[in-house]
Amino acid sequence: MTDGWPEGWTRQGRRERRMDAPTERMPPQEEAYDAYDPYDARREAAHQDYGPPPGYDARDDFGYEQPPPRARRGAARRAGGRRRWPRVLGALVALLLVVVVGGYFYLDSRLRREAVLEDYAGRPADTPGTNWLVVGSDSREGLSKEQRKEFATGNASGRRTDSMMLLHYGAGGTTLLSLPRDSYVPIPGRGSNKLNAAFAFGGPKLLVQTVEKATGVRVDHYAEIGFGGFVGVVDAVGGVDICVERPLKDPKAGLDLQAGCHTLSGGQALGFVRTRNFTNGDLERVQNQRKFFAALMDKATSPGVMFNPFRGVPLALNSTSNFTVDENDHLSDLARLMWAMRSVSGGGGITTTVPIAGFGSAPGVGSYVRWDTAKSSALFEALREDKPVPSSVVTK
Repeated sequence: MTDGWPEGWTRQGRRERRMDAPTERMPPQEEAYDAYDPYDARREAAHQDYGPPPGYDARDDFGYEQPPPRARRGAARRAGGRRRWPRVLGALVALLLVVVVGGYFYLDSRLRREAVLEDYAGRPADTPGTNWLVVGSDSREGLSKEQRKEFATGNASGRRTDSMMLLHYGAGGTTLLSLPRDSYVPIPGRGSNKLNAAFAFGGPKLLVQTVEKATGVRVDHYAEIGFGGFVGVVDAVGGVDICVERPLKDPKAGLDLQAGCHTLSGGQALGFVRTRNFTNGDLERVQNQRKFFAALMDKATSPGVMFNPFRGVPLALNSTSNFTVDENDHLSDLARLMWAMRSVSGGGGITTTVPIAGFGSAPGVGSYVRWDTAKSSALFEALREDKPVPSSVVTK
């Protein structure tokens, strides 16, 4: 009997469990009473969801098969390798830069420098384009006694000019101009004489002044190489290919070539650019010199030499240790010289000799070469103004 009270309650107002009442699960107090419990708040904060832990794979929760430990380790190693590769590549690039920059400054320090290009009263003003005076001297430095005998160079000491070329490049094109050493020109403070006498009187400095006075062209850079350096450079590139139309034999130059094409070694090349055993003597020799120097620069800048350490390194060492340049010239200037000469050999420039009017002789001077005044003036004017050289003044 319930007496109108809810089941399990008595008239006294207290809740009592009647022995015969069915057992009932009472709701938890926190559900019955919505009271704030600080402990529960801390517990919920401690179990707050911050996302899956590293390496968590949701497939694990669904019973999917995980990769074996060895596969997981291999994947980790590959991932680590991918992360290390950029660092390794960066280190290699940095090392390469250090080698290139350090190599450049080392080679630049090996150049022989001399105060050649100095201002003086009446020196031609700076002109457009770039002008090099390239000189081959007969210095025997670097040649052994056996080589001097083999190459028939003799044992003379000191140095004298054996070839002189003016190289111009700029907007007007590239021109390689031979200056015959027997050219009769005024030498500052020495009267008129052969061009190579200027070098004998005052070295490279007086030679540059003489060339500038005679041509009106301002010389921007100077390069000189002797017999020994020349032989070393040619051998470093593995020889130079040259074709000759007829046999060339000159015991005085140590030369003996049959008609046809040859790969000249250093000693043979030296004889080829030195020989004067021709009908017109020095004039044909300067043609051979231009021809050979252009071919040499073409070979030196070819991929087979530039990207071959067994050729490129010896070439760099021989070139820098045997070239004499002005005190303000650097390795980068020589590189531009080589590329300009390469354009000449590839048909992208002009090779010529100062126009000749005839020959003459004078006491104390001997036989000399006279320039054609009108044609040579037109040629030098084109170089000074960095304009294309007129075809009417181009000679062999």
